[in-house]
Amino acid sequence: MYLLFDIGGTKTRIAVASGFEKIEQKVSFETPHIFEDACVRITEEVDRLTQGATITAAAGGVRGMLSGDHSKIIHESVLIDWVGKPLHARLRGIVNAPVYIENDAAVAGLGEARYGAGTGYKIVAYHTVSTGVGGARIVDRQIDSSHGGFEPGKQIIDVDHTIYPKFSERGTLEELISGEALEKRMGKKPYDIAQSDHVWTELALYLAHGLKNTTVYWSPDVIVLGGSMIVGDPRILRADITAYTQMLLGDIECPPILDASLEDQAGLYGGLALLEEVL
Repeated sequence: MYLLFDIGGTKTRIAVASGFEKIEQKVSFETPHIFEDACVRITEEVDRLTQGATITAAAGGVRGMLSGDHSKIIHESVLIDWVGKPLHARLRGIVNAPVYIENDAAVAGLGEARYGAGTGYKIVAYHTVSTGVGGARIVDRQIDSSHGGFEPGKQIIDVDHTIYPKFSERGTLEELISGEALEKRMGKKPYDIAQSDHVWTELALYLAHGLKNTTVYWSPDVIVLGGSMIVGDPRILRADITAYTQMLLGDIECPPILDASLEDQAGLYGGLALLEEVL
C-alpha cells in the first residue's frame, strides 16, 4: 500500500493506493496551523485509511519552501509554526516507511503532467492560484531540476507599487492575484465575489503578465492552471487569461493554456507519480 499526502495552507488531503493507476481512498480536513496538532491529526487519519495495513512508501507535497534535503520547511507565510520543524522525521515515524516530500505546487504540477491536463506534452508549466500562487516546470514527466525550487508567485509584476499601493508591499504576482490577497483587498472571501465583478477581469490581466514571463523564460509546450481561483466558482476566466496573454506576447507564440483537470486530487496523483519514479 502506498500513502499519498497533499498538505496545503487551507486543506490537507491523504490517500492510499495499491498501484500506480489510481487513488483508491482519500480523506480531506482543515490543515492545523500548529505543527504538533497536525501530526496528531495526520496520525489519526493514516490509521483510519490503512486499517493496520503495511505502508510500502509515502510521498506528497507540502506548502512552503523546503530545505535542501527536503526534511523541513524553511520559509512559509501561512503555516508559520511548521517552519524549522522535523517534518520528514515525523512523517517517517507516522508511516514507518520511506517518505518523499516536495513542494505542494510542484507535486500538483507533476500530477497534472502525468495524469491530468498536461498528459502528452513534453514541457508543462504548471501554476496554481489559490490561497497563494505557486507552480513548477515539468519536463519529460518529471519535476525539472532546480537549486531552490520554483516560486512563480514571487515574481514582481507591480514594479512601482501603483496597482494596489495599500495592499501590495513588494508588488509580486501572489500579492496581486492570490485568494488571500483578494480577500484582504475586497474585505470578503473570493467565493463571495460575484463573477460579474470587474475584479475577475483585472486578475486575468495581472496573471497574464506572469504567464508572459513563464512563456519567455520556461518555453513550455503547454501551460496548465489549477487552484480554486482558476477552477473554482467564481473564478478567473481562462478565456480572459488566454486573450490577455496572447496580447502581451505579441509576435511570440502563446502555448495552449488549459485548466487543470484533476481538481483537488492533483497533489495526490503527483505523490503517486513521485513514488512510481523512485521505486
